[in-house]
Amino acid sequence: MYQIDPSGKRIDPKFLMFTHLAQLLTFVTGFGGLIVPLLLWLTQKDKVADMDLHGKAIINFQLSLWVYAILSIPAILLLGLGIVVLILISLASLVLPVMNALKASNGEAPEYRWSIKFIK
Repeated sequence: MYQIDPSGKRIDPKFLMFTHLAQLLTFVTGFGGLIVPLLLWLTQKDKVADMDLHGKAIINFQLSLWVYAILSIPAILLLGLGIVVLILISLASLVLPVMNALKASNGEAPEYRWSIKFIK
């Protein structure tokens, strides 16, 4: 049975953790890392406590990765700097969701550094 917070939303840290880990679908399917967390956030933000905070952080992070990847393509011509940036993006897209999933399971707020705030 789930606990309910004062606003009437269920407290579900495992669901929040799963939402962060859903970003790793990009490594498996090539595209699910943005779509699945977006759908989970849109459908559950009014039902799960802190889902709005975590969902916005995930979507901002995923969109930021896209922007950085697109900007790194012309940088490949500049001494190969774009390749280094793409490698860093790949590492960040693997490590940061796992770190934030662990934070979510402990009830902590997500922290995606260098994430552009598209959604506030």
